[in-house]
Amino acid sequence: MNGSAGRRRAAITGIGVVAPNGVGTDDFWKATCQGTSVLAPIDREGCEQFPLRIAGLVRGFDPAQFVEDRVLVATDRFTHFALAAAGMALDDSGLPIDPDGDPFGIGVVTAAGSGGGEFGQRELQQLWSQGPHHVGPYQSIAWFYAASTGQISIRGGFKGPCGVVASDEPGGLDALAHAARDVVRGTSAVVVGAAEAPIAPYSMVCQLGYPELSTAAEAEQAYLPFAKQADGFVPAEGGAFFVLEDETTARARGARIRAVVAGHAATFTGASRWAESREGLAHAMRSALAEADCPPEDVDVVFADALAVPEADRAEALALADVLGAHAARVAVTAPKAGIGRAYCGASALDTAAAALALEQGLIPPTPNAGGCAYDLDLVTGFARTTAPRTALVLSRGLMGSNSALVLRADSRS
Repeated sequence: MNGSAGRRRAAITGIGVVAPNGVGTDDFWKATCQGTSVLAPIDREGCEQFPLRIAGLVRGFDPAQFVEDRVLVATDRFTHFALAAAGMALDDSGLPIDPDGDPFGIGVVTAAGSGGGEFGQRELQQLWSQGPHHVGPYQSIAWFYAASTGQISIRGGFKGPCGVVASDEPGGLDALAHAARDVVRGTSAVVVGAAEAPIAPYSMVCQLGYPELSTAAEAEQAYLPFAKQADGFVPAEGGAFFVLEDETTARARGARIRAVVAGHAATFTGASRWAESREGLAHAMRSALAEADCPPEDVDVVFADALAVPEADRAEALALADVLGAHAARVAVTAPKAGIGRAYCGASALDTAAAALALEQGLIPPTPNAGGCAYDLDLVTGFARTTAPRTALVLSRGLMGSNSALVLRADSRS
């Protein structure tokens, strides 16, 4: 993925988003730049009595507008999000899909941490209440982590390298890196991203064991990264997808280069070992910057992991200081996810979408609901900051211990 002479580079030519603050890239970006918080009480049937009370919910999403009827009945909400976002990304890219061309030239990579929990719960309820003859045949595939990869590739007729990253939050970044390496190795294009739908009774019960979850009753107090009063994060649903292509080939066909995937690295430091994540995250950052051939002082904006757990926030701030030195106190840091929640693997994909748009539009979106910053960071709050960022560093850590860093570069010709 580096910029060495003669090397292919993976460029983002299409972006598609389904998020709590907007369906479609334009609506998502407008709300993100406004710093609008859409966190709200969970009002899904069967979820009202849980101690987890606030989340980022995708509203106004009609899957029938994006997904064929025959596929709707065979898939879960997380795949509906993925199909919608992938379709938007393909439309945005203008990638020519020739039915008579090489079907092996386009691949699909997705990331998922929870899979099809809502679909699985419904079918298991049918099993226990009415018996096995009332369980649909799609139960065997709709819950599966790879369901979105399969459905996107089937719909598009894509037979190139396909895969799924079954992971926690950094999975969205890791999937992008996986896809970028496919492009570097010769694949024409890859549809890549992550979407999650964890706001259903069974899925929520599975999350209740996370000590990092906020149980605040008021949306304004539920997710406050880097603030003194931070007491955890809130989950969300949704995600983002991208089309990656070889930069030179994309330019030759007149495609818009929205950003270049320049570097990535990942480490592992163990579940909930937030103090130790300082070292792991720092190592990932250094390695990603090295792959991107990017000096620390060239980083213009950091899209932070921003867990809103004091020990984790402190570790992230210290990791930035370890890697960026004095520049860590000057570089713009933002966490737009504070206004929409953390959609697990989808969260880092949404951060990547926001980072690519920030580089393209010359705006750094603010951190919603910011309750002040307790660390030596230049946290962007209140209003979007007009600037001309050329390099973005996107960070993600998972509840199970993964750490990941992704470097995006602006289009060199913009």
